[in-house]
Parts: sequence; structure tokens; C-alpha cells
Amino acid sequence: MLFDSTVRRELARGFGATLVVILTIMLTMLLIRTIGQAASGAVAAQDVVLLLGYVALGQLPTMLSLSMFVAIVIGLGRMYRDSEMVIWFASGVSLARFVRPVLRTCWPVLIVVAVLALFAWPWGNGSSQDLRDRYQQRSDLARVTPGVFQASANGHRVFFVERESADGINARNVFILAREELTESVTSARAGRLETEGDQRFLVLERGQRNEVEFKGGERTLASFEGYRVLAGERASGADAKRPPKTVPTLELIGDPTARHQGELTWRLGLVLAPANLLLLGIALSAANPRRASNWNLLFALLAFIVYYNIVNLSQAWVGSGRLGMGLALSGVHGAAFALALALLWWRDHAAVLRWRLGSSRA
Repeated sequence: MLFDSTVRRELARGFGATLVVILTIMLTMLLIRTIGQAASGAVAAQDVVLLLGYVALGQLPTMLSLSMFVAIVIGLGRMYRDSEMVIWFASGVSLARFVRPVLRTCWPVLIVVAVLALFAWPWGNGSSQDLRDRYQQRSDLARVTPGVFQASANGHRVFFVERESADGINARNVFILAREELTESVTSARAGRLETEGDQRFLVLERGQRNEVEFKGGERTLASFEGYRVLAGERASGADAKRPPKTVPTLELIGDPTARHQGELTWRLGLVLAPANLLLLGIALSAANPRRASNWNLLFALLAFIVYYNIVNLSQAWVGSGRLGMGLALSGVHGAAFALALALLWWRDHAAVLRWRLGSSRA
């Protein structure tokens, strides 16, 4: 049918262009943030690209939903401004009739969003968390790049190694700046090696000196040594076995219905339900006056998107804290959005008739 093909072609073209723009902006922002984490020592520099992929995969459901929503508002809004909607309305096509071709165009996006939110989201978060944990569990010396000053995990020490062996255990020309509450010390040594005792790792320095300064009295102490032990890592291995809810698979969340798990499940189901409501809201909010050059409908649509997703985040926090049940949160937030979308669609279809009746009654 000509009507369906026209609407679907318009939405497909708008969705592709909008997705490219949003992906470019978001990937640039995520890349800057990931590089900043690598520069601060939170992640390894060689894992930046891999971590960027995991983070982008987790943000992809929101980006797809936003691209679909903006494409609907812009595409149908252009049809309003070019008076194409007037032709369709005069032919007996109501605004509610646009739901079917829009849904036929966007259903692949809805399925992809559901798969990403329910399965790819926890996998990507778990993989990125594993990268960070493995890097943080490495000893301070093992995280040092030769020729680069590197802060320790707790930020109290700064290490510098001129060069290291291939095994990452032995080092040459080691420099350590340590700051405590009352003292600051500078330690240098010709060589150093790692030794493990229990769950602690120590850096054993050989042939060096230590210069310590007290902040209060300004007293300085200079000592030479042939051997000196420094704590080089808080833990040799092992991380907290309690995983964050965002890394737990969806089926495990359902099988273990704690408050935190239900909060996370509320968020994931919200990512699935929100695009369907945004589809209806986009049709209702796309109405534009062809006599006005401004595009206020797009501004209102973006504002509605931001408010909607903030409410979804808020519902996750409420369910996670036990102040609200998951069923009530899902039905309240998304049920209200669905009712609002239907009300707006009905208002757009009957606004002219209501204004005419209101004018006749006043006359």
C-alpha cells in the first residue's frame, strides 16, 4: 500500500541518519571517559579499545531507542510541515492509523533492544568489570610501565621503574614516593623483585637509600640499605565474590528475587518497555504547524525522553531500596506512559472536532 510504504521509507531513512549521529557523539564521549580512566590508572592502557566496546554495547539499547524516537518525530514532523499529513487526513487516514506502519518499521529495533537489555547488558558489564578487577588485583609494580610514573592502587605511593624483566617480577632502578599522614619518604634502589607471602605481595629492594621527612617537626632521616621490603599490592588474588547486580544474568535475577536484583530487573524490563511507549509518544508528539518554521515538537520530544528515562532510573532505585514493588513500579511508570501516549493520540485525532464543538457551544 502506498501509505504504508511512504511512511516506512521515511522512517527508515531518518532512523539510519539519526543513529549514525548519536553513535558518533556517544562513542566520542565514551572514548574520552575511557582514556581518562586509563590515564588515572583505573584500567590498563591496552584494554581501552576492548573496554570501550563493552561500555558501548551496554549503552546501545538507549541509543537505539533514542534514534528510533527522534526518527519518528522528525520524519512525521516533516510530513506535517510539507502538508503531506493534510492530504492523508483529508483521505480519511487518522493519526492512529500511523501506528501500524511505524510498528512494522520499528519492530526489529524493539527486538534488538530487548535482546541487548536482557542478555548483552549483563554480559558487557561483567566483562568490563572483570577487566577492571584483574587490573586492580595486579601488584603496584606489575601495573607500572617502564619510564612512566604510576600511582598505587590506594594513591599513597608513586612508583617509577626504569626498566623491568620480561616476567614482570624483577625491576631495575626503582623509585618510590610514599606519603603517609605524618611523613613523606623517597626510596630509590638499584634493583627490586616481588615476593608473595600469603595474600600479600612485597617488593624487595636491593642496594638503595631512603629519605624520610616528618611534616610536623621537619626532621629528615637518610638511611642506606642493602635490602628493604615494601608492600607492593594489597591482595595477591581474589576479588569480592559478591557481584554487582548489573553483571548478573537476567535468569539469575529472576531466580534470586532480592531487592537489589529486582531493582536491576526493573531497569532491564524498563529498557524493553520504554521503546514501545516511545513509539506511540513519537507519533503523538510529531504534530507540527506548517505555518511555523520552529521545531518545538522535537524539543518537547527530547524533554519527554529525558524525563521518561530518569523516571525509569528512579523506579530502579525505589525497587532496589525496597520502597516499591517491582510489579507496581513497572505498571505505574510504563502503564502511565502508555496511557499518556494513547491520550495524546486521541487528542490529536479529535482536537479539531472538540474545538469546533466548543466554538459552536459558545456561539
